[in-house]
Amino acid sequence: MRWWDIDPVLELERDLFPEDAWSRGMFWSELAHARGPEATRRYVVAEVVPEDAPQEVPARDGGRIVGYAGLASAGDTADVQTIAVARDHWGTGLGARLLTELLRAATAFECAEVMLECRVDNVRAQKLYERFGFEPIGFRRGYYQPGNIDALVMRLTTLPDSGSAPGATSVQGTEIND
Repeated sequence: MRWWDIDPVLELERDLFPEDAWSRGMFWSELAHARGPEATRRYVVAEVVPEDAPQEVPARDGGRIVGYAGLASAGDTADVQTIAVARDHWGTGLGARLLTELLRAATAFECAEVMLECRVDNVRAQKLYERFGFEPIGFRRGYYQPGNIDALVMRLTTLPDSGSAPGATSVQGTEIND
């Protein structure tokens, strides 16, 4: 994710999380920690590239952002900050591809565990995280506002070996970009 992705990401954020959407400033702040030798964040976007787009044209010149994800690291622990997938791409495996990219980043940051919070009523997300080996370890009461919805806290203590180089990964017409 780069600064020029913030506006389309905000549109998706507001659609998916209308009551507690992140602000432009929050994304700017996260991206400020995502570059350079002292980086502690990794944010990626997923774009659908039209089939008729020339191969030499970057996806951002003709694609539509359909997902994004972010991870923060501190010491040997990483925290999944956000994963979002456009409604018309639910069930396509995009959430799994985004999570895979975050786990690769956690490995690059040399994190021994990855933590996340998930709404207790978001069963679809919980199943995704469980497929990747995350286990529930507790609750945060009233974490999501408004609505006073509890968060399920989950942890992954063993990261899968990605076997791939960092950078962009293209799968079925969707490109994941940092």
